[in-house]
Amino acid sequence: MTGPGKQYAIIGASAAGMAAAQAIAEKDPQGRILIFSEEPDPPYFRPLIPFLISGRKSAADMELQGAGPFQSPGLDLHLNSRVEDLEVKAQKVTVSGGKTFAYDKLLIATGSRPYIPTDIEGVDQEGVYALRTLKDARAMAKRIEQAKQAVLLGGGLLNLKAAFALLERGLKVTLVVQSAEVLSRLMEPEDSRLIREALIRTGLGIETGVRAIRIIGSGQGVRAVLLDDGRELAAEMVCIGKGVLPNVDFLDAQQIPLEEGVVVDRFTQSKAPNIYAAGDVAVTFNPVTGEKVMTALWTNAVEMGRCAGLNMAGRPTEYSGTFGILNATQVADQPFVSMGIVHTKGTDYETHIAASSKAYRKVVFSADGQRLVGLLLIGDISRAGLYRFIIRERMPVRSFKAHLINQTVHYGHLLKAKGPGLS
Repeated sequence: MTGPGKQYAIIGASAAGMAAAQAIAEKDPQGRILIFSEEPDPPYFRPLIPFLISGRKSAADMELQGAGPFQSPGLDLHLNSRVEDLEVKAQKVTVSGGKTFAYDKLLIATGSRPYIPTDIEGVDQEGVYALRTLKDARAMAKRIEQAKQAVLLGGGLLNLKAAFALLERGLKVTLVVQSAEVLSRLMEPEDSRLIREALIRTGLGIETGVRAIRIIGSGQGVRAVLLDDGRELAAEMVCIGKGVLPNVDFLDAQQIPLEEGVVVDRFTQSKAPNIYAAGDVAVTFNPVTGEKVMTALWTNAVEMGRCAGLNMAGRPTEYSGTFGILNATQVADQPFVSMGIVHTKGTDYETHIAASSKAYRKVVFSADGQRLVGLLLIGDISRAGLYRFIIRERMPVRSFKAHLINQTVHYGHLLKAKGPGLS
């Protein structure tokens, strides 16, 4: 059991790191918590950074300290402090500038960085961005002053948010998506009709099934994007949103086992003594399939970070696992939720689909029909929390399966199925 007065080190001051700090402060108020961030800005709510581009929010509006669940006073926060070396045996970290800090327990919550495809020429042109930090958002906002057209490469959620911010600023925006449809990691192409219609209503241009092969520059930076079908799209700005890579370059894989990210157990602990990992950088498990998985979702990072903090503070807490879930996410005027297994084409999962002009529902069960394993709701996202609980708890669903299919399930069905012990 970790006693009072321990020194905790947290590398990374975003969702997982701050959630862990809060949990540690609650359970070990006499402990000292050191947080190291390579960014110059105080911790902030990263999903909001597109609003800095649109002008709807300032950096101060996004700060995490003293906001939401992150209200612990007295945290020892070190900004502009990139951890460059981790001595596992000596239990010390060295930050940029050479200063060394000892720790009793350490959390790696370094998050991820944008993946920049090596097969696209000209990514180093002025006016090319990958939106991940406040610094990126500030640079994009400044570039807008000399831009009329923007091309965004990749159809993920963050790129869509960036697209809406640029549209608000009056730019002509085109999304270039190599896959058959936008949001391909969250739904199959045939699921996305309502989303595409909503995007088109915003004025967003969408090019699917093509990829950028070169970003063409001039003396003022970007001027066009060359596609693999020979077309050129004029643009003074390009934003690349093609996924992320975990920030593990400072780690020695001989001391801390890596499989792309840091491998952790059910208690978020790595195989190195007194070292934990959480958030984008951690390799955890999918509770639906049991497979190893990494995720870049803010909500999962917060949940996993809090779990890590509790464990570091001596309160053994098993992490319940990571599966893709987006609560009440909205694209243009369409709310949607995607969770668990939603890509079912060519599989033996039992799938039920209901579609109308205003809503889309895809409910996915295991092949034997006994368990709910996935859900996609577009338009009407009511009862999403109940579905999430059922998936995560791996509940037998035969007694109320029809209600799941028809979206009429309620808490009473869960009580009846699981008994009075349901909490």
